[in-house]
Amino acid sequence: MTLHNMDTITYNNKLSSDDKAICDLLFQEINKHLPEAESKIWHAHPVWFLEGNPIVGYSKQKAGIRLMFWSGADFEEEDLTVRGGKFKDASVFYNNFSEIKAIDLKRWLRKSREIQWDYKNIVKRKGKLERLK
Repeated sequence: MTLHNMDTITYNNKLSSDDKAICDLLFQEINKHLPEAESKIWHAHPVWFLEGNPIVGYSKQKAGIRLMFWSGADFEEEDLTVRGGKFKDASVFYNNFSEIKAIDLKRWLRKSREIQWDYKNIVKRKGKLERLK
């Protein structure tokens, strides 16, 4: 287990038992379906990166555990909420681990590898996003 994974486990362990169950399942599934991704605590919550580009992460929010895909707006998935604006993120909220549909999560994680906007270089490009894949 990497140091970064230990940081995520520490993050999960600080949550209530219900939220921890959600995050533990997300952690397992993300690592299973994106084994090449590097994870770390970024902006105070777990995020997975492919070649330095943020792909997926989760965080505790008032509405529940938010699972966010940085390029999710282009996944064309009705269960993912797009917030709009200049970024391409989309999210889903969970309040119980039984709400997580493994088949949907697997498909979203596959799309997160196949559909990517370049967040890694957004500062260099003065806030302009470009499509990578």
